[in-house]
Amino acid sequence: MAAGFHLPGGEETIELQQQVARLQALLEASRQVHSTIRENEVLEQTLRIVVRELEMDGAAFPEVGLTYGNASELTNGASADLPSFPLEDREGRRMAALVVAPPEGRELTIYEADFLEGLALQAAVALENARNHERNLEWARVQQDLDAARNIQRSLLPQSLPKIPGYSVGFKSETCYEVGGDYLDIVEQPDGSLLMAVADVAGKGLASAIMSTSFRSAFRAMAATGQPLDELAARMNQHHWSEGDEARRRYVTAIFLRLYPETGALEVVNAGHNPGFLRQPDGSIVQFESTGTPLGLLPGMHYESQRMELARGARLLFYTDGLTEVFRGDEEFGPERLLAVFSGCRSGKADDMLGALWTAIGEFSQGSPQGDDMTALALAREAECAMESNA
Repeated sequence: MAAGFHLPGGEETIELQQQVARLQALLEASRQVHSTIRENEVLEQTLRIVVRELEMDGAAFPEVGLTYGNASELTNGASADLPSFPLEDREGRRMAALVVAPPEGRELTIYEADFLEGLALQAAVALENARNHERNLEWARVQQDLDAARNIQRSLLPQSLPKIPGYSVGFKSETCYEVGGDYLDIVEQPDGSLLMAVADVAGKGLASAIMSTSFRSAFRAMAATGQPLDELAARMNQHHWSEGDEARRRYVTAIFLRLYPETGALEVVNAGHNPGFLRQPDGSIVQFESTGTPLGLLPGMHYESQRMELARGARLLFYTDGLTEVFRGDEEFGPERLLAVFSGCRSGKADDMLGALWTAIGEFSQGSPQGDDMTALALAREAECAMESNA
């Protein structure tokens, strides 16, 4: 048996028993503060332990306004002179400070100070866990909302494409994040024509997605009036401008197309957007350049319509800059490569042309993460021989 157990009065035995009792008390206190994953409950439980187990007059976490017991000394500005035990996270950042008021203002005993230091350490771990849990819950809620927003935005894209004899039409749209600011629509008109739009709200993410939805509502409402395309663009610009400063910061580049399928006549208006490409049957290229500023950037803008025919065997491409602003190191995919791939696709089907574009972009980027929303609309008119074979 150790010699310490035979000292007069059994002093070492008593001291050992006290240490065991203190450890047991601290373990029980630790169990209590770790019994919850709610931040306030962790702090409140810590205060109750201090007052009840150590018989302190009071205890508080002044930063968050929580007190327990006799709180007069802890709320009258004198807490700076009271014993304080910081609660720090794993990186050493202070999260809170436990302030205690000993009975009659006396100093803490060594046992009390040791207990409070151990308790503060355990409370800090429990507090950090509670905060991480709350952040995880918040992120789960945000992710759930974003998932719902993504599904809603996808539902606003054309759910079915019009069947146009002698034509092939297709689109593809992928957001950079859960939701994005690209917009695409196809609206059948009462006179038999089709109104198409590809647009890009400045920026990315949720704010741009909200503005894109607002843009869709305005476009759909104005499309129903059957007004000329240049007037539609001017009214869309004025409407976006009138929605205020935040809308103006989220201006919209857009390109509009009206197609008369029976004749192949086209009307195009480009409002600050990337040039639209029209590849003629002989391989020559027509570009639909911008005739005005993006929508919502300046009030009172007027836009010009460009008119021509979509001849048999011709194909047309509208796209957002996410397709061209793809990088491999410092090298950009660019509009020249985009046009070359689009023009060189042997298939006359719009979906095949878009598939070729996405494949070429993926190979160029070598699997790098998508940096912007990507949307494209392809329209092709069947060649004369194809029309005869289908007859």
